[in-house]
Amino acid sequence: QLRGGGVGVHCNLHVTLSPAALRDQKVMAGEALERRNIWQPSVYYALGKESFYIAGHDISIRESMDTYGALIWPGAIALSQFLENNQQHVNLMDKSVLEIGAGTGLLSIVASLLGAWVTATDLPDILSNLTFNLLRNTKGRSRYTPQVAALTWAQNLKRDFPYPSYDYVLAADVVYPHGSLEELLETMRHFCQPGSQTTVLWANKIRFQSDLRFTECFKSSFNTTLLIELPQQEVRIYKATAKE
Repeated sequence: QLRGGGVGVHCNLHVTLSPAALRDQKVMAGEALERRNIWQPSVYYALGKESFYIAGHDISIRESMDTYGALIWPGAIALSQFLENNQQHVNLMDKSVLEIGAGTGLLSIVASLLGAWVTATDLPDILSNLTFNLLRNTKGRSRYTPQVAALTWAQNLKRDFPYPSYDYVLAADVVYPHGSLEELLETMRHFCQPGSQTTVLWANKIRFQSDLRFTECFKSSFNTTLLIELPQQEVRIYKATAKE
């Protein structure tokens, strides 16, 4: 159970290893394996590159098959393109931005190229590839050098981020059958607290019932607006602010 925004919010987001959850995990694994055609084999693991032209720059992203966090998912591409195409509504110039579950770093790179001061966060084992991609694509191009920090959802938030004061929190395709949805929501609420000026921008591809359950809890915890829906990609992008 989670409580947020000054009102009672009861969300059961626990993902057990039920047959349905295991089936969902297999679907995610299959979606990842379908991307094999872009990868070249290396000694340790399949490693590949994807290239994009966003925010006026060629962006080259190194991926790996190690983990879901080392792949580029549709939500990250959709939110990156949204930020590029809607700068009059979401102006990132000189804004402080935190990305949770940054993965390969595409979204943080785009935010940096659009003028933001970015902190990209993810699990410790993701940070090496994340740092590589960030520096490779922003050096000499961005107004501020993006920072990288380890963040395990809901762990040591008050210790490591005691005074969160970001203008924007970005999250893309962070909802899937990983068993940490309650922790994800708690983390979002830590960085977007009542009285803050923080805006959450969350993009997600709808795949499973867990996506829909999380969306309802997300809407209960924040003041939310559906910014755009992309039916072909099954991606939705939400804007959220804290409930007072």
